[in-house]
Amino acid sequence: MKTYAAVDLGASSGRVMVGRVGPDSLELTEAHRFPNRPVRTPEGLRWDILALYAGVLDGLRAAGAATDGHLDSVGIDSWAVDYGLLDADGALLGNPVHYRDARTEGVAEKVWATVPAAELYASTGLQYAPFNTLYQLAAARDSAQLAHAERLLLVPDLLSYWLTGLQGTELTNASTTQLIEPRTRDWSYDIASRLGIDLGLFAPLRQPGDPAGVLRAEVVEETGLRGPVAVTVVGSHDTASAVAAVPAVAERFAYICTGTWSLAGVELAAPVLSEASRGANFTNELGLDGTVRYLRNIMGLWLLQECVRAWGEPELGDLLRGAARVPALRSVVDTGDAAFLAPGRMPERIADACRRSGQPVPESRAEITRCILDSLALAHRRAVVDAQALADHPVDVVHIVGGGTRNALLCQLTADACGLPVVAGPTEAAALGNVLVQARAHGLVGDLAGMRGLLARTQPSTRYEPQGDTARWRAVEARLAAR
Repeated sequence: MKTYAAVDLGASSGRVMVGRVGPDSLELTEAHRFPNRPVRTPEGLRWDILALYAGVLDGLRAAGAATDGHLDSVGIDSWAVDYGLLDADGALLGNPVHYRDARTEGVAEKVWATVPAAELYASTGLQYAPFNTLYQLAAARDSAQLAHAERLLLVPDLLSYWLTGLQGTELTNASTTQLIEPRTRDWSYDIASRLGIDLGLFAPLRQPGDPAGVLRAEVVEETGLRGPVAVTVVGSHDTASAVAAVPAVAERFAYICTGTWSLAGVELAAPVLSEASRGANFTNELGLDGTVRYLRNIMGLWLLQECVRAWGEPELGDLLRGAARVPALRSVVDTGDAAFLAPGRMPERIADACRRSGQPVPESRAEITRCILDSLALAHRRAVVDAQALADHPVDVVHIVGGGTRNALLCQLTADACGLPVVAGPTEAAALGNVLVQARAHGLVGDLAGMRGLLARTQPSTRYEPQGDTARWRAVEARLAAR
């Protein structure tokens, strides 16, 4: 048995998990969990990166306390696209900007005036999202911080740098910047040059499984660990780690990584760069072992999280039991609507969207919750159906991993909407994928299929069979598309 710490940072919380891996065993326990609370400053919305780093150190200290101070390796994954800028001395130039900050509003159109959207997609294969790193850099072009920056590190690479003193840019996360060419799995030098983006800001690319150094002596002393402790490059985009932890035993599967976002799609050997794919806003992000994560970003449980926050944090189980009693598909919204991207007043915004579209306006908390879950299931259906058609990749089962696996109503609604069985689990997929890449670097597991086989044998899951036919879902889908 070897012991690994997986630092897994989400948009609303971070956690440090301890994974123990043997030849046919895989155990995961939580060592420490901490909030991730963005801060609105006079300059805009920012990540509190120092609080996150403190949470990581506290987590490593807790992991050491649970393992007699011994860890074989540490790996870090987080959300994508955001970054920190360093000066010539390696010091951080301000807190990283939050991807929900308003600075990128209207920037895409300016970028497209230089590189048309169709050409940008044909080169990078990345969906349009206003917060892609490319648009963030375009928005920051005349800023003092960027002018003084010598290095740009994506969030997990920044934390790894603070732990080890070494810099790198992990590939799966780099593929979300809209500056990577998915066919070559290298930088898109032409796109960067035409947009005036200096790729020299980025540290050299690293692959999942590469060594990232060892914990600095000061970190070892502060956390009480017994050094030396290796740091291993994992799929540092949390979705890359989560997809690696899909316990699929056959190739004909779709996946939905659920949490603040839902990432729904299929795993491919090559990108899909067609104009139809761009029109459907599918993205080609890089995964482990030469794979492509062909998926659509869906607003996800963010809508429900914001409603729960607005309601004063009521018990989620009570909300879901109430929602289950509300008639299905009474009201639905387009979860991809940019009107839902910013925080605040989410119940009112959902009600307004239903009112504008001539649907019954959900008023109670149960009705609003049911509207959100029906709308998410419908978005899941559209993504799974579209991915199969665009990639010519039929599927027989949908795997749901991540926090949404705890939401039995959402899982059943997704099965009903897709007309396919849903296998839900594992919940901590990103942390498990993180741990397994570290274990593979130590020779404990084999290829991606071997990793998934171990997950299927050791991690619990729940299967949901579709109920009824999909005709009603198709009708609501058509109604929503016509608005």
